[in-house]
Amino acid sequence: MARIDFYILPDTTLDARLAFACKLAETIWRKGYRLHLHCEDQALAEQADDALWTFRPDAYVPHALETSDMATQVPVTLGWNALPKPTTETALLNLHPDIPDGIDAYARVAEIINQHQEVLVAKRACWQRYKELGHEVVPHKLG
Repeated sequence: MARIDFYILPDTTLDARLAFACKLAETIWRKGYRLHLHCEDQALAEQADDALWTFRPDAYVPHALETSDMATQVPVTLGWNALPKPTTETALLNLHPDIPDGIDAYARVAEIINQHQEVLVAKRACWQRYKELGHEVVPHKLG
């Protein structure tokens, strides 16, 4: 069973959620993990891709969209299709409103909740579903 870390933000905007996702991606990558950011669609993946370039002027997180030729060569990928097969060092950051098929292959999964109504509703349902499936759910209330 995977460990599911829920990061609970006080912010209400989707931009704040994406900014935190970039910081979390950098932290996970710096700890030596590979990371896949699973997005709802290509538009969100492209927005997250842009945000990873600009979230901090002194930061660099090597990343690529799943459709890029570079996707197999970088430690951080962004996608919206089926989850890639993870290695033992691969974590998943789920930015999709639902739980994707294949999360059981990941040892660590991160979810970000903020106070945006759509996100709250979707992630509360995910929380309940993870618990029903027997995963360890760990909350981290921030701010």
